[in-house]
Amino acid sequence: QVQLVESGGGLVQAGGSLRLSCAASGRTLSNYAMGWFRQAPGKEREFVASTNWRADMTYYADSVKGRFTISKDSAKNTMYLQMNSLKPEDTAVYFCAARPYSGRAYSALDYDYWGQGTQVTVSS
Repeated sequence: QVQLVESGGGLVQAGGSLRLSCAASGRTLSNYAMGWFRQAPGKEREFVASTNWRADMTYYADSVKGRFTISKDSAKNTMYLQMNSLKPEDTAVYFCAARPYSGRAYSALDYDYWGQGTQVTVSS
């Protein structure tokens, strides 16, 4: 079992920045794929970004490419999502997710473990 805990959400004005953290515990993540998803009210959960823990491969949704950066600190077993140039349409609950094998993973169905989510609100 892997436990994931997100933090770092909050209220920010349009154009501002936030950094989300996802602290993982319970297993060594060396073969894992990790991802960020978000869900706005009344909408389905959507892919934001993902990475493979072992390799420096990163993938982004077109809507965040160039503004968001996914990274990880292996020593801390923590994944991050740096969000710059935030827009009101980025407002959502952001979730981190993990699965015990690497590769591209764009669907929520691809992931086995989820955090509880952290709210990001961008005001105009």
